[in-house]
Amino acid sequence: MNIEMIEAAALRLQGHARLTPILSSPFLDDIAGRRVLVKAECLQHTGSFKFRGGWSAVSALDPAARETGVIAYSSGNHAQGVALAARRHGVRAVIIMPDDAPAVKIENTRALGAEVVLYDRDTEDRDAIGTTLAARDGLHLIKPFDDPQVIAGQGTVGLELAWQLRNESLEAADVLVCCGGGGLTSGIALALESRAPALCVRTVEPEGFDDTARSLAAGDICTNARSSGSLCDAIVTPHPGELTFPIMQRLCGSGLVVTEDECLKAMAAAFERLRIVLEPGGAVSLAAALFHPAELSGDTVIAVATGGNVDPALFARAIEGGTSGG
Repeated sequence: MNIEMIEAAALRLQGHARLTPILSSPFLDDIAGRRVLVKAECLQHTGSFKFRGGWSAVSALDPAARETGVIAYSSGNHAQGVALAARRHGVRAVIIMPDDAPAVKIENTRALGAEVVLYDRDTEDRDAIGTTLAARDGLHLIKPFDDPQVIAGQGTVGLELAWQLRNESLEAADVLVCCGGGGLTSGIALALESRAPALCVRTVEPEGFDDTARSLAAGDICTNARSSGSLCDAIVTPHPGELTFPIMQRLCGSGLVVTEDECLKAMAAAFERLRIVLEPGGAVSLAAALFHPAELSGDTVIAVATGGNVDPALFARAIEGGTSGG
């Protein structure tokens, strides 16, 4: 992986991905005790940054692979990103999804033209299912994070950040990234290493599913004890990727961990103050920015709000609680 791959992905994404805005609010600054800038990837196509990686991977396929189709596994956001990219390229897409994924994500993936295969994440192995189906039907597997072209596509978020912040005098600032397997985190870290080296990428994960934070602290890949049971389903993975972890180990600061209650409060704050919708997994970065000030450095913090594909009932629960958590 290198900056040239990210730049090439950016060229392929031109005219297809949205340039997502950086938002701010003095009310959020007051909560955090510093300036908070929010990169709103929840406004990307399909409601998350995952469209970037999906498009990057599908657009890089050779003609033979496009003829047979692609397969991916995902709890929903990677699923939708790959499904839309495949649809726009006229490529067959098969998506393996856990049966406990939010209904809106399953429905949206099917609506985008993908064939959805459901599995039980506690008793079945999605990698094994994917390998079997890929071999049977000759499908090209697009992994959710441990795929060079996916990492390159996600890294375009970092290129945009560097460009959007070019006039800011940021001597040092933490860039908080919602982290599952590390595709977005490692891609952003590589891009910023080249374009904005003063910015330090930090991973953020939900309590109980902090495999990356523990891996960074241990210097080796650690695994979560559980595979499900978090509101932050979008970023629950067994462990960091074999490709992504060395990049994060080299370029990222220590990992941050937030509670589900903090995620719900961050969702409410984002809606109340920025008028954007976040899902819990897409709000962990903002939760860390708002409620973990002692663990951050600099006068400004940048939170990448990664996704907004949330079931209405859960979103209502977050809004009813408000930023006070009442």
